[in-house]
Amino acid sequence: MSRRAVILAGGMGTRLRPYTVVLPKPLMPIGDYPILEVIIRQLISGGFQHITLAVNHQAELIKAFFQDGDKWGVRIDYSLEDEPLGTMGPLRLIKDLPENFLVMNGDILTDLNYADFHDAHVRDGNIFTISSKTRQHRIDYGVLDTGESGLLTGFREKPTAEYKVSMGVYMVSSRAVEHIPQGGAYGFDQLMLDLLAAGKPATVRDFAGYWLDIGRPDDYALAIEQFESMQSRFLNG
Repeated sequence: MSRRAVILAGGMGTRLRPYTVVLPKPLMPIGDYPILEVIIRQLISGGFQHITLAVNHQAELIKAFFQDGDKWGVRIDYSLEDEPLGTMGPLRLIKDLPENFLVMNGDILTDLNYADFHDAHVRDGNIFTISSKTRQHRIDYGVLDTGESGLLTGFREKPTAEYKVSMGVYMVSSRAVEHIPQGGAYGFDQLMLDLLAAGKPATVRDFAGYWLDIGRPDDYALAIEQFESMQSRFLNG
């Protein structure tokens, strides 16, 4: 099965400043590799033969590093935004997308099996598939439950809330792309709401493995620390 991926690598990286003043976020090093190279190596291991990098901010640095992908034995090309287009808007600029393709952020460290994720979406015929991670958030206060009269009905001391979050990894069908307007910024959130309004909801696929978004300095430092001790988990050979 031919597999195609689009990596969103055009963000300003404002949450990761001052690091991203010099380098675009996808070129920030994790161990011996930029995070985007880790992702590309993982996709190649998963049988992806064609990768498009959607670029904008400091695009020339990214293009100079990856060029046409020949160094890694994969086809790499570029889609350049003239203006910020959000998460999903850049897909309208790419004219040769197949019926189903993977879309992901360029700043994610995960051991998700991209090939399995791709193939499950195709097999199930989904319009859009979201890879999700369950996160826990501890509330650092005593939580008061009250009734309409204002009387206390329950009390929870520093409870933990559990919720699902998007990992920034998606499988997209051409049927979903039809809902993306031409021109202007258009985000993942807008597409999800438009698909819901059209009665075509996305499918959420839970993931139990490792996932870290390196968008903030604390998370970037953690990624560097954990990648060193877990490199074989992310890169085979």
